[in-house]
Amino acid sequence: MSALDELAARVGILEKKVAQLEASHAEPAQPRATKDQKGLTVKEFILNKRPSNDVEKTLAIGYFLEKFEAAASFNTDDLARNFVLAKEATPTNINDKVNLNIKKGHMAEAREKKDKKKAWMVTNSGERFVESGFDSKRD
Repeated sequence: MSALDELAARVGILEKKVAQLEASHAEPAQPRATKDQKGLTVKEFILNKRPSNDVEKTLAIGYFLEKFEAAASFNTDDLARNFVLAKEATPTNINDKVNLNIKKGHMAEAREKKDKKKAWMVTNSGERFVESGFDSKRD
């Protein structure tokens, strides 16, 4: 066996060992999220629920953050960021839209601030209103 053949054999053995080590330390492949496994985007959610105005869109985004992003509460930054992600025009005064939802009983102020800003959460009646497709007769 020539020196070159010995070297090729050793390289082959080392490649197999490296492959085994990589395989034993590799993270298991994560399954791709399906629509019903929290793979729903805020844009898809808005398109599906079809809110008719900025007050309803604000409520829908708050609902989405709680149900699909596991947010305990949300603030104006969260809402504004998700308006952009949904490719919807961001209201000039998100606080006003939140206050209108509070007045209707669809949102409430959270006990604790989030990132040093006032935070809110969707109420039970707000959840029902979104789930009903914004049908006030079923709220």
